[in-house]
Amino acid sequence: MAGGVWTTQNKVRPGIYINFVNDGGSIGVMGERGTTSIALPLSWGPAKQLLRIEAGDNVKDLLGYDMASQQLLLVREALKRASTLLLYRLNVGTKASAVIGALTATAVHGGERGNDLSVIVQANIDDSTKFDVTTMLSGEAIETQTVSTVDELRSNQWVSFSGTGTLTATAGAALAGGSDGSVTNADHTDFLSALELEDFQTAALSATDNTLKGVYAAFARRLRESEGKKIQVVLENYPLADHEGVISVKNGVILSDGTRLTAAQATAWVAAATASAGVAESLTFQSYDDAADALPRYTNSQTIAALEAGEFVFTASNGQVIVEQDINSLTSFGGDKGKSFHKNRVVRVLDGIGNDMKRIFEQYYLGKVSNNADGRNMLKSEIITYLTSLQDSNAIQNFDPQTDITVQQGADSDSVTVEAGIQPVDSVEKIYMKVKVK
Repeated sequence: MAGGVWTTQNKVRPGIYINFVNDGGSIGVMGERGTTSIALPLSWGPAKQLLRIEAGDNVKDLLGYDMASQQLLLVREALKRASTLLLYRLNVGTKASAVIGALTATAVHGGERGNDLSVIVQANIDDSTKFDVTTMLSGEAIETQTVSTVDELRSNQWVSFSGTGTLTATAGAALAGGSDGSVTNADHTDFLSALELEDFQTAALSATDNTLKGVYAAFARRLRESEGKKIQVVLENYPLADHEGVISVKNGVILSDGTRLTAAQATAWVAAATASAGVAESLTFQSYDDAADALPRYTNSQTIAALEAGEFVFTASNGQVIVEQDINSLTSFGGDKGKSFHKNRVVRVLDGIGNDMKRIFEQYYLGKVSNNADGRNMLKSEIITYLTSLQDSNAIQNFDPQTDITVQQGADSDSVTVEAGIQPVDSVEKIYMKVKVK
């Protein structure tokens, strides 16, 4: 944590700044959050579609590996904080297969994981006219079928069977030829097109390609400014976005087991933590789960420079890694966006209001309520109830329902204009203290 003395209240880093001076006298007497998304190249699983994964789900059959595996590192990092992950497999890959006489066994999904599959065909000990056909994954039996012919076999979650005729015994035929394939920028565009139709708070990009970063940043801008969908994207080292919808992660972390995560990989955790943070919650000085060090570490002056540039920085602190300040990439203040828009807690409040008002209007008012005094008063009452609940949860302050909200007839007969005065609550991040020594 930063510290030192202060002359004016202009510090950048969160911390306690204390002046000791001689005075000579005596000492004076809510919508749901938690859904993040990421698109990854994977070695197993349904391709080119969004998969909804809840925290605690067993994903082995779906993604091919246990959650603790290295292959699912970023999935695991995201689910450290997110309650729901919308995962998109970017690559289709090539399916592994094996031919055993008249039987062809083919992996259900493309990818290298298919090469870990094998099929054992052996005579059934109780009925000599039948065979036991066992699907194996890395030496572990995952399913056995007892059949007389190839035609009777049914596909399972891992292998599809085809062919006709008599089975041929084998001690184990390994599937081969599976490959992950490649990923193009167009695959990311397909992901964003699918994601746009879902409800979510954040999306992470674990790639370093600047062209892709621009695509994701433009996606966030369009959804926020043209579609009224208040979301944020998390990118690595992209402060030039200069927008409250883009969080730019400066550095990565080292986990307690020695795993080194780059800034691009750390976007998964940042996106999840941002999505899960409540509207009255800041990530400033929160610790990265199970992280032991920042990668790389930055000096005080480097940290200040990064924060001033609009970057989300990790700092090593007492054996943990903490978020230096919960900010986004917006640094050009003016017009409709003041300095408060730089703080993600404030943005979460404003985004929550925008998303919730849109949802309430669409579900309960659009085409259902008359645009007359009674209808507008009903809408006003709904908004007052909502904003009062935000104030009660410490997300906003000083809201006066008598003076801070107006609902009036719009320019057209079917339109309404709403004006509301909102003061989001920020978190205490800097303490300026003067200690008088007598």
